[in-house]
Amino acid sequence: MKNFVLIGAAGYIAPRHMKAIKETGNNLIAAYDPYDGVGIMDSHFPNAHFFTEFERFDRHIEKIKRAGTKIDYVSICSPNYLHDSHIRYGLRIGADVICEKPLVLNPWNVDALIELEQEYKNKVHTILQLRHHEAILELKEKIEKGPKDKIYDIDLTYITSRGNWYYTSWKGNEDKSGGIATNIGVHFFDMLQWIFGSFEDATVAIKTKDTNSGTLKFKQANVNWYLSINAENLPPDIKSKGQSTFRTLTIEDKEIEFSKGFTDLHTVSYQKIIEGQGYGLKAAKNSIEIVSQIRNSKLNNN
Repeated sequence: MKNFVLIGAAGYIAPRHMKAIKETGNNLIAAYDPYDGVGIMDSHFPNAHFFTEFERFDRHIEKIKRAGTKIDYVSICSPNYLHDSHIRYGLRIGADVICEKPLVLNPWNVDALIELEQEYKNKVHTILQLRHHEAILELKEKIEKGPKDKIYDIDLTYITSRGNWYYTSWKGNEDKSGGIATNIGVHFFDMLQWIFGSFEDATVAIKTKDTNSGTLKFKQANVNWYLSINAENLPPDIKSKGQSTFRTLTIEDKEIEFSKGFTDLHTVSYQKIIEGQGYGLKAAKNSIEIVSQIRNSKLNNN
């Protein structure tokens, strides 16, 4: 049984990490979040210590370490702009790290962490859940068996409705979240480069507070992508059903269905990481380079 501590326990994604820790037969011994609305912990680890002040959390971790308790993993679910700092903390206390996407906001942050990883002799892992999705694995196998010189035409649309709270929170601040392409698009972009080869270029046609769109060019694919958190952009038939999310990936006019099981992949990710088969810093860097270029691109309306 491995011992985990969790940073960002009140976040949206934290329950998936708690569930993954529990379902892999491991133990959460301490958690931290400045917000104290973490009743979800009762469903998973009611005996875990919880702190709303990082200094007290840090002191507790140091105390139990000196008493002989090994911290095997630090799981990070904090706001995106804090990931880099919290990853460094995990390495400094002698633990491996599991960090939610996006790993960091800029590719040079990855380079610095690679150096620290070597210095501290611990590993940094990230959650690239779509790489474990059955439909995506089947697609990757199909592309690998296909002609190596074929360029596929792809359309990616992901609309996930968010209310006004989003713009007031850190997620609505591009300096903290990285913007829409980073916050909700990074795992799709990772999946595309994983399947269709090296990233070559990106253009941006729409860049507003609630919608981004543009093109991506990979070794074997040209991609038109559209991401939005505005419910008004949902297709009429989706609206009429009262649904708040629309996700579609079309390759050569054939739709790839991967909606089912999308939220159940954190446990698989944890299993792979614990078995030594997870994805680390170098695997994550490609998608970080993509979203960084998108963030810093000027609009191209041609």
